[in-house]
Amino acid sequence: PKEGKRETKKYKENELNGKTLGILGLGRIGREVATRMQSFGMKTIGYDPIISPEVSQLPLEEIWPLCDFITVHTPLLPSTRGLSNNSTCAQCKKGVHVVNCACGGIVDEGALLRALQSGQCAEAALDVFTEEPPRDRNLMDHENVISCPHLGVSTKKAKSRCGEEIAVQFALTSAFSPHTKPWIGLAEARGTLMRAWAGSPKGTIQVITQGTSLKNAGNCLSPAVIVGLLKEASKQADVNLVNVKLLVKEAGLNVTTSHSPAPPGEQGFGECLLAVALAGAPYQAVGLVQGTTPVLQGLSGAVFRPKVPLRSGLSLLLFQIQASDPAMLPTMTGLLAEAGMRLLSYQTLLMSDGETWHVMGISSFLPSLEAWKQHVTEAFHFYF
Repeated sequence: PKEGKRETKKYKENELNGKTLGILGLGRIGREVATRMQSFGMKTIGYDPIISPEVSQLPLEEIWPLCDFITVHTPLLPSTRGLSNNSTCAQCKKGVHVVNCACGGIVDEGALLRALQSGQCAEAALDVFTEEPPRDRNLMDHENVISCPHLGVSTKKAKSRCGEEIAVQFALTSAFSPHTKPWIGLAEARGTLMRAWAGSPKGTIQVITQGTSLKNAGNCLSPAVIVGLLKEASKQADVNLVNVKLLVKEAGLNVTTSHSPAPPGEQGFGECLLAVALAGAPYQAVGLVQGTTPVLQGLSGAVFRPKVPLRSGLSLLLFQIQASDPAMLPTMTGLLAEAGMRLLSYQTLLMSDGETWHVMGISSFLPSLEAWKQHVTEAFHFYF
């Protein structure tokens, strides 16, 4: 059109609706492509060389003959080099379309050129090449090939997001160091406690670290708090330290971090602490790590003596008893025994407003929260 030509017979459109798209690589990008192309009415089938066959829809040898379009989204591995080659091209439908925006070398470029020249492949779109820039231009110069100079991460937004993800990966490198890993567990437990206490909290979550060794730990502890908060409630199959940042705004949360180098003088806490609070809520949970064990240190200024261990597989029942029903404590102990649960620990915590909280460590999850709520003023149960 820029040259004033209208060659309508030369360029023939190809409708996507009703066509079959073969997706080679079912990672995050491959699954996103499937979702988006289904909105165009395409049938999507897939194969992945890494994930288990149960997730892959079809064996690779069954995919080639079914596809009208093939798009590549696997990493370049010994098992994926030359994944599309002379043999596989011959198995495809005549007139198949090939797209490679993943890595050069996954599609055998010589085989693709021969398929284009014979008409076995109708068209190809390539953003990546085995050699960049390619010295052999025969494939790029073919009239049925659209090529780009590896522009997959060249938009401003993509570069910014890529930088953020790299920064997160660096942060996670320290997140699982021998020193930091128990604190990650503690932070996740703090989030779980907050969810048990406040249901589905909205607003600002305050994450406060204290102590020299936690000076730069807020960047990995804050996401861990949100993992604990969201992992039961989120519709996502897997909430983790990498993807949780994307879920925070969706959950209506804002996370702030702050650090104090010195302990508060009157509370008698240790040198390193992690405190988590919901802005405007009356309770703040404070914890620390003893050896490699995360422990609950206190709530809203009141200190547990001894501290409450937060071990994997241990459930905590945190509750208040009405003053008018002091016999409820032995009754609850009996109910636990009837349910086949062992009482592993018991403590009381006197709050500054005169309230007394009871904390029981039990050997398994409570079978019915509603049944317990009939007997106590407030009851929460949660896993750590």
